Amino acid sequence: MELWPGVWPLLLLLSLLLPTLWFCSPSAKYFFKMAFYNGWILFLAVLAIPVCAVRGRNVENMKILRLMLLHIKYLYGIRVEVRGAHHFPPSQPYVVVSNHQSSLDLLGMMEVLPGRCVPIAKRELLWAGSAGLACWLAGVIFIDRKRTGDAISVMSEVAQTLLTQDVRVWVFPEGTRNHNGSMLPFKRGAFHLAVQAQVPIVPIVMSSYQDFYCKKERRFTSGRCQVRVLPPVPTEGLTPDDVPALADTVRHSMLTVFREISTDGRGGGDYLKKPGGVGEAQL
Repeated sequence: MELWPGVWPLLLLLSLLLPTLWFCSPSAKYFFKMAFYNGWILFLAVLAIPVCAVRGRNVENMKILRLMLLHIKYLYGIRVEVRGAHHFPPSQPYVVVSNHQSSLDLLGMMEVLPGRCVPIAKRELLWAGSAGLACWLAGVIFIDRKRTGDAISVMSEVAQTLLTQDVRVWVFPEGTRNHNGSMLPFKRGAFHLAVQAQVPIVPIVMSSYQDFYCKKERRFTSGRCQVRVLPPVPTEGLTPDDVPALADTVRHSMLTVFREISTDGRGGGDYLKKPGGVGEAQL
């Protein structure tokens, strides 16, 4: 089949333009990398769907997604270092709470994700094409944050699921991505869930990405990220009245570790020492 005559000059122009942009424009490289990151995940989801569909909606399918996503860090030259994995309770349900910086959190999550653990995600993800369907098949729990009544009902159901089906859940208590190199105030849903189910909270901290990734600066290079699993925080005997103090205590411990691992040469670099970084703005 012959190509339309005008296509050849266009292909030639693209073959010259794209490499030039890649090597000469950090912003263009950022957009290319993010486009490939999102596109590759959608493609992997297409491959995962038939395999996951054999079981139907099942938390064990998360193992399949994890296996298919683990290699992405190598494509981008990102080294993920995990410490404290021994803190995961070996044989009981619990609630994981983690800081939320960008879509790259997926890399750290897949590196340390414990067995029978599924994230709680915003409902919009369910409509994200193949990725949404793959997440649904893997048992990801979707909540509509705009409808408070529905969200509370879902969380109550999750509390029962934790106990009856030996499931762990992963929650980002900041509620949204935070690109400023610190932590937003925590929403209390995850802590109400843990107290209602009387299960431990396992805090997980991912170091700042600022030495290799910055959305504002359109910068995305290779780098290193440390993922620190902190000791579990018990909730036995606590009541809903204890939730505000519990959330504040956990956030304080996570923020302390975040500052530590983001300035020790393993993530964050000098960003936290700049005006507006954690080192000045948040102290």
